[in-house]
Amino acid sequence: MRALLGRLYRLTRLAASGPQAWQGLVLYATVLGLGFVGVWTSVLMIAWNKRFYDAVEQLDLATTLRELAVFFAITGLQVVLFIAGDYLRKRLLLRWRAQLTERALSAWTSTRAYWHLRPGLSPQAIDNPDQRVAEDCRQFVDKLLLLSLDLIENCVSIVSYLVVLWGLTGFVLTLPVFGTELALPHYLVWLAFAYVGISSGITHLMGRQLKPLFFRQERQEADFRHALVQLRDNAPEIAQSGGEDAELRRLGQRFQGIRRNWLALIRREAVLNIFHRPYFQTVLRVPMFFSLPAYFAGFVTFGGMMQLAGAFGRVTQTLSWFIFNYKAIAEIAAIAERLDELFASTRAPAPMPGVPRAIRRAPAQDDALHVRGLALFTPQGRALDPVPDVTIRPGASVWISGPSGTGKTTLLAALSGLWTYGEGEILTPPAGLMFLPQKPYLLPDGLAAAACYPSDPAGFAPARLRAVLQEIGLGHRLDMLDQPGPAALEGLSMGERQRLALARVLLNRPAWVVLDEATSALDSASETRLLALIRRALPRAAILCVAHHEPRGLAPFDRWQIGPATPDERQIA
Repeated sequence: MRALLGRLYRLTRLAASGPQAWQGLVLYATVLGLGFVGVWTSVLMIAWNKRFYDAVEQLDLATTLRELAVFFAITGLQVVLFIAGDYLRKRLLLRWRAQLTERALSAWTSTRAYWHLRPGLSPQAIDNPDQRVAEDCRQFVDKLLLLSLDLIENCVSIVSYLVVLWGLTGFVLTLPVFGTELALPHYLVWLAFAYVGISSGITHLMGRQLKPLFFRQERQEADFRHALVQLRDNAPEIAQSGGEDAELRRLGQRFQGIRRNWLALIRREAVLNIFHRPYFQTVLRVPMFFSLPAYFAGFVTFGGMMQLAGAFGRVTQTLSWFIFNYKAIAEIAAIAERLDELFASTRAPAPMPGVPRAIRRAPAQDDALHVRGLALFTPQGRALDPVPDVTIRPGASVWISGPSGTGKTTLLAALSGLWTYGEGEILTPPAGLMFLPQKPYLLPDGLAAAACYPSDPAGFAPARLRAVLQEIGLGHRLDMLDQPGPAALEGLSMGERQRLALARVLLNRPAWVVLDEATSALDSASETRLLALIRRALPRAAILCVAHHEPRGLAPFDRWQIGPATPDERQIA
């Protein structure tokens, strides 16, 4: 319970704080105030019960009609309160969800946790972060508002209802017990607490396994959706490979996980409903049964008995908040654990144990890049090939060569500051490095957004953008330049995708360019032409190129050999 309350407090503070937080607090207070007015109308309805049924018992038509008008007035006020409260609560839901989502996105991206917390890189890898940010943030705020507002209203209303019930049961009921008479003053008050207390204990005993099942269900559902997204995003490769049967097997396995956990969940809910449903069905009827002894003893009139039943019913319903909301409490407990785990992991991503993390990084005193005594390791502790010391100055062209598996891509990750497993020293130039991978990421917001990434396309003149796309060989795609969304990128070959990524270099004009086999899908002539184009456009930029063959478009160049040279590389040398 302490862990749950801690998670709820931390997540609520994240959602409710921030710029103009007072507006959200005012909204919350307003919704709460409307709830308190609703409690007052419920107290009025309890008093109305006595007047109305007494009038019916006495065949007083005038009073009965007047009380009917009072009933509709109270009901109308309750409807207005509900509509206003529901509208404002949804406005608050949107505000707090936006704030919590913004905090989650910031935590997931600002420290590059999305990279560090991937499976295989950290012992605390986060599964389905997209699910946690998109869905869990919404569900958490939604259930938080419903449960917290309802709980506070219940805490206030129980006082009001108990005062009414205490005043109505001022008589002493005498019951024969084992040959003696037991006097029970205010018997309905004590009966309400005993009745609900025992019922709450039974509910928790029968439903305590729901929370871990809800937690696993969220994970299984997210895994299944992620597999469907992978099918959509890799449709060309899957179709060309005839991989439909393999995908069906994979999706079937994911859905079987959903099915198994769902069966366990519905079995546990069925066990809980063995008690929960009868309790729910009888809680509105039991008050009248428990009020009958006072009526038969002559302490109250028929109208008084209905008033007693109404007051007792309000007390038991209010005290039954835990019982009625047990499933929702289990759900928010599972959601809070997933979200809190996300925030906790992003604050300090845990590294793999026992692997050296002693790479010293510092700004270079000159404009050069210096690598000294660098030794890199995999997250599992395997040492990669040693990295020769090197100093690279602005304007240089460097070919990074070596056999596959020697750690060339890992070296680039270390230069960018992402890779932490290793030893040695890296002194970086003040200007940032632009990295282009073999398989470029294309922002699915259109051709212009993909070509300018990570910059905003609005910062580039349309004529300049068109000229660059023409230069890199994508002139046949210019008619799609103004079309938004992913449709403009549909059908691009890997070579065209790499051309589009190279356009980023010409548009953003970085001082340092790192190409990780970024031209591997181009023919030799096109590769030479485009590399030469980049070198002419950026004569003062340093260009580092990872490739398995000589980058002729960058000649003359220096060579940075990682691991033993292959026969082809020795022949080139």
